Amino acid sequence: MNATRSVVLLFALVTVALSANTLQAGLHSSGEQFAELPSRLSGFLVDHRSLRSAAIERPGNLPASPLRDDYLNAVERLEKLKKTRPLTPDESADLGALLVRLGKLDAAIAVLSPVARKNPDHFRLAANLGTAFQLAGDLERAADQLEEAVRLAPEKLRDNEKWHLKLVRLRMKEGRAANAPTAVDDLFGVTYAGEAGKLADPERKKLPENAVAVVQQLALWVPADGRLLWQLGELANAHGDVRTAAAILDGCVTEFALGAADVRKHRQVYRAAADELAKKPDHEQHKLTLKTKSLRPLVKAFDESTLPAVRADATNVLPWPVLAATGTDAKGRPKFLKYLEQLDGKTVTLNGFMQPLRDELAVTSFMLLEYPVGCWFCETPEPTGLVSVELKASKASDFKKGLVKVTGTLKLNRDDPESYLFTLTDAGIGEAD
Repeated sequence: MNATRSVVLLFALVTVALSANTLQAGLHSSGEQFAELPSRLSGFLVDHRSLRSAAIERPGNLPASPLRDDYLNAVERLEKLKKTRPLTPDESADLGALLVRLGKLDAAIAVLSPVARKNPDHFRLAANLGTAFQLAGDLERAADQLEEAVRLAPEKLRDNEKWHLKLVRLRMKEGRAANAPTAVDDLFGVTYAGEAGKLADPERKKLPENAVAVVQQLALWVPADGRLLWQLGELANAHGDVRTAAAILDGCVTEFALGAADVRKHRQVYRAAADELAKKPDHEQHKLTLKTKSLRPLVKAFDESTLPAVRADATNVLPWPVLAATGTDAKGRPKFLKYLEQLDGKTVTLNGFMQPLRDELAVTSFMLLEYPVGCWFCETPEPTGLVSVELKASKASDFKKGLVKVTGTLKLNRDDPESYLFTLTDAGIGEAD
């Protein structure tokens, strides 16, 4: 099986439940948890994009981000509770974090500030208020609050808070120049010279082992910060992953409109190297040095009761988390959710990315992935993260790199360990929702 041509930044329609040791993130909300970092870069980009999209209020004719809907519902519950009694400090911290996620910074500050003054030793209030001030552009007050967050943080979270405080202080020192950055933040004392697949300037201070985890954590706290994403792209390249580095810097230029000469120059270098790498069939050329601890950062409990009723006379939307929730019994046989069992033999539709089974422009069968991978051998998806697709008889389709919608009849594999868990037959391809 060959790798896809490139890794792309994408919009995640759903988040997936992960089995990992969890840590709270820089926006400390009781309803939001993250897996142990660093996460696989491709999976990280999925959830990073999803978090960023949650802050965008879309026109009425366009569907909102599912995460945004979750955050809005949580805010509504807390606002209703607030009408019956005063919120506890923990509940206020949650409400403030949710409002920050939704991009409602003034409202978040209005909620957090008075409660933080009354509860000066409450860690989550201080940390969330610091992040709100940072995103609102008030770096001085952000630094003040983050200093308190460092003082109050539990031991396992203190290092992350220190990195956050360092980032804000670096931006304060730059002043207005931070609004038009010419380089990544000097978090680690390392120069990224844009040499494909390498970290240049090796005689300087080496990157700390947790550098990728640090930048991922910061980017999860403030997902609209393109400069942090730029640094993550440079770190991807430093670990030999020029494909992802090129894709990330593509996003920095096209989506975040970063205009620094270095980001554009490095983007060209990494893209050229990635194109050359795609011509080499030997996967030994694709090995990466980054050791990850999770597939994706977001951990979200899956609530089967929220799913719509299965219909035999209509097309049913199949969320990826339903597939991801598949487990195994004591004999190693697949154990599907009851909801998924009900969909067996029914017409379903889901969005994903095409992975050809061989080099060909027109395909009659392929794998559908929840998110694309840069190197099939380095970033093999979990069995629950792919679906075998067989198109309708005599209906070949051109391979498409972007997000597509596939509709077909679902078949579950209960007893053949050599075959795919999920197959769509008599399938058709359309534009993604």
